[in-house]
Amino acid sequence: MEKSSRLASIDMLRGLVIVLMALDHTRDYFGPALFDPEDLARTTPLWFATRWITHLCASTFVLLAGTSAFLRGGKGGIPALSRYLVTRGLLLIVLEATWISFSWQFGYGVTILQVLWALGMGMVFLAGLVWLPRPAIAAIAALLILPHNLLDPIQSSHPLWLLWHQRGFWPVAGNYGVFIAYPLMPWLGLIAAGYALGPVFQWEAVRRQRFLLAAGALLLLTFVVLRSGNFYGDPDPWSAQGRGGVWDFISFMRVHKYPPSLLYLCVTIGIALPLLAWFERLRPVPLLMLFGATPMFFYVVHIALIHFMAGPYFLLRYGALPEGGPAGFTLPPGYEPSLAVVYLAWIAMVAIMAGLTKLWLRWRKRGAPARTAPA
Repeated sequence: MEKSSRLASIDMLRGLVIVLMALDHTRDYFGPALFDPEDLARTTPLWFATRWITHLCASTFVLLAGTSAFLRGGKGGIPALSRYLVTRGLLLIVLEATWISFSWQFGYGVTILQVLWALGMGMVFLAGLVWLPRPAIAAIAALLILPHNLLDPIQSSHPLWLLWHQRGFWPVAGNYGVFIAYPLMPWLGLIAAGYALGPVFQWEAVRRQRFLLAAGALLLLTFVVLRSGNFYGDPDPWSAQGRGGVWDFISFMRVHKYPPSLLYLCVTIGIALPLLAWFERLRPVPLLMLFGATPMFFYVVHIALIHFMAGPYFLLRYGALPEGGPAGFTLPPGYEPSLAVVYLAWIAMVAIMAGLTKLWLRWRKRGAPARTAPA
């Protein structure tokens, strides 16, 4: 009984961050704007909050991938786990470089390496680490996460540096290139940290929940202390804005995601761990359980779905589609970005994805080989 509740809490949290992730991607297509929602000079508190809440997604996904790997290894053993991580990781990398990159563009002018890339490479990396003692894995995680902001002053366009630490574009040939949105160093550390966290989920429920709450509180306290004096952990210092406490708070919470700074990881994981403890005490939410149990199907479908849905909306309302990218973005005449439209489209998209996921699960159930009863 305890085992099922633990898995339910992990699926609940995974389902929640999937739904939040879809909000960010819906904003990309239904609320494109000529300003960054985290640009303090141009954003509003609601635009900032809509963007910021989705920061929970990538870090939670990667952490839970490591934890889920540990739980899987307890069932099938280390050799089987290592093989699974390699094959699964390579599949994610191929999906990122092909279908997911196409879904963002409905074309193929650039290969975009984002969260599936980080997850896939993290799984391949973890396939080797799982043969080590857990204290060694935890130490490697710390060595990849804690000091990586010391490397922030190093700026280079070399593709290996872009893959390891610095977000950027790598021109390959002609008009084709690779955009590395998720440099690997801290993400590899985070998936290793998730694996090292795995034994916690074998503890008795009360002890586990206390640990998750305490660990989350410690991470949030670390965030506040380091951030308060701009001591260490984020390349973008906060400052008083002279526009009231709300804007000071926004500046304080504006942490760096590409690559994820130490403070980004402290605040997002500091929220995710208490949520895990809280979800253990809640009755499972069917929608979150549905999405949390089928994360790959959701991710593979939802970007293309949102992109496709946005086309008729813009054509019917404005007679034209947004064109270009950040360097040269053009929007239809009369268009103004609207958060109301974003949230309505998000709700509609989640409802459609719920229906599609249920249909897919029914199809899989019908296609599964029938089980014979034991003699």
